Amino acid sequence: MKAHQTVYIALGSNKGDKFKNLQQAIDAIFKTIGTITAIAKVYKTAALGFKGDFFLNTCISVSTNLSAKTLLDHLLAIEKQLGRERSKSKGYDSRTIDLDLIFYAEARIETKSLIVPHPEAHHRKFVLQPLSDIAPNFKHEKYNKPIKELLLECEDKSIPEPINSSLKNPIKAYELSKYSHIAIEGNIGAGKTSLATKMARDFNAKLILERFAENPFLSKFYENPKQYAFTLEMVFLVDRYQQISRDLAQLDLFKDFIVSDYDIFKSLIFSRITLQPDEFKLYRKLFYVMYKNIVSPDLYIYLYQNTEQLQANIKKRGRNYETHIENDYLEKINTGYLNFLKKQTTLRTKIIDMSNRDFVNRREDYLWLLGQICD
Repeated sequence: MKAHQTVYIALGSNKGDKFKNLQQAIDAIFKTIGTITAIAKVYKTAALGFKGDFFLNTCISVSTNLSAKTLLDHLLAIEKQLGRERSKSKGYDSRTIDLDLIFYAEARIETKSLIVPHPEAHHRKFVLQPLSDIAPNFKHEKYNKPIKELLLECEDKSIPEPINSSLKNPIKAYELSKYSHIAIEGNIGAGKTSLATKMARDFNAKLILERFAENPFLSKFYENPKQYAFTLEMVFLVDRYQQISRDLAQLDLFKDFIVSDYDIFKSLIFSRITLQPDEFKLYRKLFYVMYKNIVSPDLYIYLYQNTEQLQANIKKRGRNYETHIENDYLEKINTGYLNFLKKQTTLRTKIIDMSNRDFVNRREDYLWLLGQICD
């Protein structure tokens, strides 16, 4: 996945339904740019540099994997969508919405179309005041001063006046914190680790990731399955037990819930495929002895991907030991999971078909997927 950056965007409106314009802009930013991590108070301020109605201003922080240039293109598109008509003449005028990129992480960017940090932000209280609400200690890269200090030094004589209404963060519509533990499952290459990681970041969840790379027999298994299958599965059995029992028992007061990229029954599903019948009988006995007191997740999500897409994802991530995974093996795993899910009567499960969707690179697919999980 592309690295995420925290960016700060200033929003203003002095035309039409000002508060509604701000909310619609926030909704559009969430849909196309990234997850909104903080929203400042809304301030009423006088028009600066021209005669016009008062403004409503605020600032937001956003976690995004878009480049600064692509982000700017999205902001301009949102302005146009919400009725902003840019005047060709110099100077300021009234507008339904104004979206300015103030900071792109700690980057300094100077091109014909974009200057970051915004060259006028430190002169404007209608930017510094709401920005100080959500990032008082963020340092301006050029002046090497935190926002709260720039606000105190600002020579702008205007006084931003906070209003009583608060803007809504669109992410609140996804009520994932009602669960205490969500397990993401899927075939090899289905995207379970990517989804668990994104959800943990966006929803303040404790993340549990399977430590498959630490299993010394994994690469040997792919080279010689018959010889190393039992050893491989036994190492996974013990390691998963140690990890899941410890992490589920350790309450994190600062996280809203737990999300993991595997469930303990993964051990039975894979071992049924990889082991000989007599080996599997022994393995299953050990499994139920070890896991009898482990609590099941509140929600079990299975990401279904067709075999062709699984192979494409496996090839894309480029792990040498996965190079020769055959279609037949992947299809057996899918069948194993689906048979397991059909028999579940107490476990809350959701099977989501992700064929032809790319939630890692297409935000609309990620939001669609979140909607399916919360439905």
